[in-house]
Amino acid sequence: MEQAAVGNVANLGATMQAAGAPAEGGAPGGARAQAPAGNQVQSLDFILDIPLKVTVELGRSKMAIRDILQLAQGSVVELSKFAGEPLEVLVNDKLIARGEVVVVNEKFGIRLTDIISPVERIEQLK
Repeated sequence: MEQAAVGNVANLGATMQAAGAPAEGGAPGGARAQAPAGNQVQSLDFILDIPLKVTVELGRSKMAIRDILQLAQGSVVELSKFAGEPLEVLVNDKLIARGEVVVVNEKFGIRLTDIISPVERIEQLK
């Protein structure tokens, strides 16, 4: 019974190759497929409208529940960063840049001063 199953798998593989399916590890006929440059750009277009969460982090603090319950209007929470230190820009909780606060049309913004290199961003994923 095992020999018949192996024979059927081999026949199926030969049939798929004859029909133009990629050979193992490549394109039809064993050649490597290369997509035209224009198709690569078009294939990425569908992800450009995906919304991502962008966060600008001013600082962090750890507090006991007792201290949090005592917070009132006018309370000051001390943060881990010093005044003048760059803020961190996070996309989906991953650091991508650092910058400084600016005011634009009476709204806060951030001027990017340092972009994290692609190598460093990949290292964060590990």
